[in-house]
Amino acid sequence: MSHITYKIVQHDGGWAYTVDGVFSETFASHTAALTAARHAAKEQRTPGRTEMIEYETADGKWHTETASGSDRPETDVEDNP
Repeated sequence: MSHITYKIVQHDGGWAYTVDGVFSETFASHTAALTAARHAAKEQRTPGRTEMIEYETADGKWHTETASGSDRPETDVEDNP
């Protein structure tokens, strides 16, 4: 099972959370960013429906796979203000 960590950081004159170098929107307060990160982390763990997905790779080949709705990552929120 994969693991995702949401990190609270100062960003663009306010606060945001980041995952693997990608920033959320900017929030006016640390508390608002922390609340949003906790909500996003909870949503990430929520199971969905199992569905067929189709995608094209960089080499132009198409693939079809079954994406399990129960294959959700573990998540946590790291808060180091």
